[in-house]
Amino acid sequence: MDTKLVKVGNSRGVRLPKSLLEEAGLEELVTLRIVEGGLLVEPRAAVRSGWSEAARSGSERGNDRDSDLWPPTRFDEAEWEWDSARNQA
Repeated sequence: MDTKLVKVGNSRGVRLPKSLLEEAGLEELVTLRIVEGGLLVEPRAAVRSGWSEAARSGSERGNDRDSDLWPPTRFDEAEWEWDSARNQA
């Protein structure tokens, strides 16, 4: 499909037909990337998209029970106290 770039302030825009937007799954937010030979417009993935399924899958495989095997960090090796006066909103 050919279309024209239209002036939008100091920029240029492209009018996309509703049917094309629906078929591509484009809504309010999109991601633009330069690719060889052009510009790619993709639906923007939701923040933390897929995290819930990954956690469920890891739990089913038992991958959520080995935190005691992780190497200690400096927070594990030192005593510390919460300074509630310093950290109040």
